[in-house]
Amino acid sequence: MASFWQTSAVEISPGLRSSRRYLALHLPRWATDSLKRADPVLAASGRPLVLWEKQRGAMKLVELDAAASALGLFIGQNLSDARAIVPLLDAHEIDRETTARIFADLADWHSNASPIVAIVTDISPWGDLVLDITGVSHLFDGEAQMLKQLKGRLSGLGYAVMGSIASTVGAAWALARYMPGQVLAEGNEQAMLRSLPVAALRLETEQGESLKQFGLKQIGQLYSRDRHSLQARFGTSLLLRLDQALGWLEEKITPRLPLAEFSVERRFPEPIGLIEDVLLTAHDLAVTLSVQLERAGMGAQTFHLFLYRVDHKVMTLAVNSARATRDAAHIGRLFSYRAERLEGEYDAGFGIDMIRLSATSLNPLGATQSGAFGNDDGAASLDTLYDLMSSRLGPLSVLRPVEMNSYIPELAVRLEAAVAPSPSHTEEPPPVTRPRPIRLLPQPEAIAVIAEVPDAPPSLMVWRRVSYRFVRASGPERIAAEWQHASLRLALTDSAIEASQGEAAAGFYHEGRSTRDYYIAEDEAGRRFWLFRLGLLGIAPEPRWYLHGIFA
Repeated sequence: MASFWQTSAVEISPGLRSSRRYLALHLPRWATDSLKRADPVLAASGRPLVLWEKQRGAMKLVELDAAASALGLFIGQNLSDARAIVPLLDAHEIDRETTARIFADLADWHSNASPIVAIVTDISPWGDLVLDITGVSHLFDGEAQMLKQLKGRLSGLGYAVMGSIASTVGAAWALARYMPGQVLAEGNEQAMLRSLPVAALRLETEQGESLKQFGLKQIGQLYSRDRHSLQARFGTSLLLRLDQALGWLEEKITPRLPLAEFSVERRFPEPIGLIEDVLLTAHDLAVTLSVQLERAGMGAQTFHLFLYRVDHKVMTLAVNSARATRDAAHIGRLFSYRAERLEGEYDAGFGIDMIRLSATSLNPLGATQSGAFGNDDGAASLDTLYDLMSSRLGPLSVLRPVEMNSYIPELAVRLEAAVAPSPSHTEEPPPVTRPRPIRLLPQPEAIAVIAEVPDAPPSLMVWRRVSYRFVRASGPERIAAEWQHASLRLALTDSAIEASQGEAAAGFYHEGRSTRDYYIAEDEAGRRFWLFRLGLLGIAPEPRWYLHGIFA
């Protein structure tokens, strides 16, 4: 039989392996440990704790603490049987959504150790963390000390935890669960994983059971098997997980928090809590970050402030800039105005022991000249005003119009956030030579009109139950439907429907009659209206009239 290595289609040589290091943390009793930490009375009772949920009409155990496991209880057992064995059992129904949400907060808190933190959800939505510690372990005096410190602080919070370090995500995860405490050197994955069970490859339950039925219980037994046979019988995911664990295929993790190329942080010997202290620190960090950006010739449009609380939670503040900047004073003002909108949302808990400021949405930004020979067109000041107003009022409160490439009036302009403009359009807006009203109604409203002849301008209009007699009118200006907008939906308001035809439907499609003839009509009081006839005369259905805008 051909060996595993001879039948491999692609093999990564040691020189091509990505020299990354991963630290995996496994919290086997997260659900019960987190519940005890949230309820000190429950932790002080000393009674065995289990969590159950209803499965196929029966209440089954799904999580157990150490005391319940020591008494012989097991996952999948009926709650009634467990109570018969342990009468003083403390049982609660599991809240999976809350448990996963709290674990996500814990994962974000670990970004104070490494900026790249991910949750491995192959087996459970909680319980497994993977940190990319490439280039950061020296801050903890080496990988072994880093593993010890991270495990120690979790243990101090009351969580059972196991961990390991390896050069692949799969190997670190497997060792954390089945051989914890290892700091595996690069290239030793094959030898170390040989004796571990096949479940250490993060396989589906059915795959693991099928492998056991064929006598394949350890990972090392897969090495001598033909890959084509393994793929045909157990699926491609088996070979994928095996190659990833051995480092033959690269496995990337998706960080939960934004990964920033430029980031600065400050740790405090004693936790701080006042928002004023946080903002002062943010300004100081902005100065340091500005120096980094200037050296790289870059500016940023988005800045993230991470506040790490001592109770393993993270608060985040994000601000945006209309254009790339590295002005430390401006960045500090943005966070100050943003903090004013927090009101009662800010909660430092038991204190903040670390603050990190990161920059994303980077763009090249050269040196600028300010002085007698500088050319100041006011655009920068206007963008600064947009930034400050958006930080204080909210990004969706400051909008600006953008011209679009369309002749259809309601599609010719759209509003977008001033501090988050969309990419510039490659096509110029079409030229418009006819006058347009200052006020365009949000939606064309149906009206009733009287005209001397069917194709002449209207002489009277009834709009919102009020009659308007016209003394003069000009037009028509014909606007046909564009190919990308062959069918236009006109949603009528209830008042417009009552004022016109009293239809019951709140909106309808005008298919096949989307040609519009626009008129400018002036009434006896000097008011000028922009109205149109939808459809063509002599072609069913009959044309309808709508009011679309009002001139000054």
